[in-house]
Amino acid sequence: MDNDSFGEGGFGDDDGFGDGTARPPRDAGTPVAKRAPAPVRTVKVVSGDFLLTVNPIDGSEIEPCPPREQPARPPRRTAAERVELQRSALPPVPPGPASPRLPLLERGEERERLVRLLGQGRSVRLTGPAGSGRSTLLDAVAEDCANLAPDGVVRLNGHHRTCGELLHELFAIVYSAPRHRPDRNALAGFVRDIGAVVVLDDLEFGGAALDELLDAAPECAFLLAATPDVPAPSADSPLEEVFLGGLGRATALELLTRIVERPLTEEESNWAGDLWFESEGLPLRFVQAGALLRQCDELRGDPDEFAAFDAAQGRDVPLPTLGEGAAPAPLLASRLSESARQTLRIAVALGGEVPHQAHLPALVNDTHADAALGELTNCGLLSPVGTRYRLAAGVLAQLREKGYDEDSAGHANTVAQHYAWWSGHPSVTPERAIAEADAVLASLSALVSGGRDAEHAGTAVLLARRAAPVFAAGLHWSAWERALRAGSQAARIAGEVAEDAYFHHELGVLALCTGNLERARAELETSIGIRGALADKRGTVAGRRALALVEDRAAGLTPKPEALTIRTEVPARPVPPPLSGFTATTPQLPRTEPADEPVTPATGTAPPARRGLALFGGPRRNVVAAGAGALLAVVLGTVVTLGATSEKEDAPTDKVRNGQQTDEDDFEEDWDTPQEPADDASNTPDNKGATKSPSSSAVPGSSTVPDTQPQPGGAPPSTPSEPDSPPETTAPTPTPTRSSPNPPSTPPKPSPPSETPTSEPPPTETTTPAPPPQGSETSASGPSTPESSSAPVM
Repeated sequence: MDNDSFGEGGFGDDDGFGDGTARPPRDAGTPVAKRAPAPVRTVKVVSGDFLLTVNPIDGSEIEPCPPREQPARPPRRTAAERVELQRSALPPVPPGPASPRLPLLERGEERERLVRLLGQGRSVRLTGPAGSGRSTLLDAVAEDCANLAPDGVVRLNGHHRTCGELLHELFAIVYSAPRHRPDRNALAGFVRDIGAVVVLDDLEFGGAALDELLDAAPECAFLLAATPDVPAPSADSPLEEVFLGGLGRATALELLTRIVERPLTEEESNWAGDLWFESEGLPLRFVQAGALLRQCDELRGDPDEFAAFDAAQGRDVPLPTLGEGAAPAPLLASRLSESARQTLRIAVALGGEVPHQAHLPALVNDTHADAALGELTNCGLLSPVGTRYRLAAGVLAQLREKGYDEDSAGHANTVAQHYAWWSGHPSVTPERAIAEADAVLASLSALVSGGRDAEHAGTAVLLARRAAPVFAAGLHWSAWERALRAGSQAARIAGEVAEDAYFHHELGVLALCTGNLERARAELETSIGIRGALADKRGTVAGRRALALVEDRAAGLTPKPEALTIRTEVPARPVPPPLSGFTATTPQLPRTEPADEPVTPATGTAPPARRGLALFGGPRRNVVAAGAGALLAVVLGTVVTLGATSEKEDAPTDKVRNGQQTDEDDFEEDWDTPQEPADDASNTPDNKGATKSPSSSAVPGSSTVPDTQPQPGGAPPSTPSEPDSPPETTAPTPTPTRSSPNPPSTPPKPSPPSETPTSEPPPTETTTPAPPPQGSETSASGPSTPESSSAPVM
């Protein structure tokens, strides 16, 4: 292979400069400068509401698109931008002398009808056999309809394209949205607003898929071109049908005359008449026939070529036979250059796909091989398809009959090796790679079809590994999927398990982007299993992240990253105070926690509420704990002081003697049952034993409120402020404990909470309590509640 085809750093057979001169030895002391490795080309694209990071090494990563990465609404392209974009999408002009542009003969009626229907907003399906001149007629109609629609004329090609891919291409031409592929719903909204004349050549589907295409763009008028073997539209389709047939005899002879650029002889006219009858007047056959006549003229004018024939018998260069005129590809190819014939062998190995002319010098090993494209085009052996060329209709089968498919596996392997190097080059943009997608995929299919050997399968794995990320970065989902599936099949043939895991991971990510959750789960689980067996930690982590996103989508969860999330943690309930000598006079802090009411989070992703968690954490929790300890020390010191003072002033009662054990049950009843002050009304036999309502118990954080509800038995509510029994003010008594030698018979009520304890005890209101009722039970663990209070005994 020629070094010039690779540019700098090309391969050579010697160690010199290329002219036979030996390379001088390098100084041993001079350090060798190492070339920095090429950076990994990671590209971020937005697919629907996902952010896809295309990573060629470990596999693509997918996550919900953050708000800062969400693209704005794409603007429409201007008319000049659309024209420039359409011009760049045309096939390249072949090098060499330009062939004369042929006029559109005998198509005026069809042309006027198509323009009239499109001007009325009607969609038309143009049906004609291969080689009938459909593409030439579409070019003429597109020129006539340039100013009919607000968005102009949009040219598309349906070769190996689905309905969804065509809609995305229509969106990309009208709107400027780099690195953005909207989802199905957003795409429908954008396409619905497009008003253009859509000229679609090489349509390959019909029926429901065609109806979906037409319904998606109601403001567009479609001009569709298809062959008769394509499925027909549905019965209720609004399409108008226009059939395109062959040319008439006179028109066919006129076309042949224009091609050879001279009048036809009588023998040539008769031969052309027989050809018209056999080919049914297809223009392609007469283009190829004109190429045959031009080759004959060139042979007659070259004495060296003329000597090859039997000049002794006076024979001139004969006209091709009728069979050669009906299948002219082998005869035409035999009279072309070796580069052109080698290009045809490569095209046959790729199933009819012809690489771009810039790749031909490297593939054919000829620096001037790009001129072969012009030779093949002028002979009518190639036809434009979108941005590239393919073998014309019928040429592939004709060349295979003459042995052009020999060593097709070797040619496909050569093309795959070249594309593997080219697609991984940093200078190759995704747009350029997509333009060569059909040739790349054709080489992959040729290597993996029919169970090729491991060497060819390894080349296919390398090519798929290099090309698939580029297709993903270019938002060409169908080419991405085909490359991944071919690479997975080749990896199984070659026994490359790690590469097979990569392809399964990418297929799972692609299925997630397209909304196929079941397929995504199956592919990702397969990839995770293989990478787990290979101890590929990074790949396993990437797969598990994608699988978690699949599970969230399957469960109906749509996480919004970086959204405000409110934590709904409920604080723990207060613990009842322990039974100690400091409980009665220890002030309790007022309760400031929120009530146990459900809190609605701002988003549907708030974690479930957890009870008993601290309100603060980290350093803040330490500060709060230190403050609480200091406050507790102050409170305990105050309580000890108050207890010592009260013990000196009040003499112990005679109910409990020193050394007598306190009955714990009686203590609990006396402690927990608040009693009413004695008065005349409450000491009557009818009201004897009536107790105060439990609502008057001291609750932490609340003040004591006298009970004003009527008591059972008809007694009026008792209040501590009645004039008949004024309360007596006494000093507070210490709280009874199990170790106290002289506990009082009745403990005083807890003092109201205070934020700052003082040295002097606050005055409390005490009265002579009534004995507790028989059989009443109260809780010993804290303030009484209405559920735990017993009913008054009558």
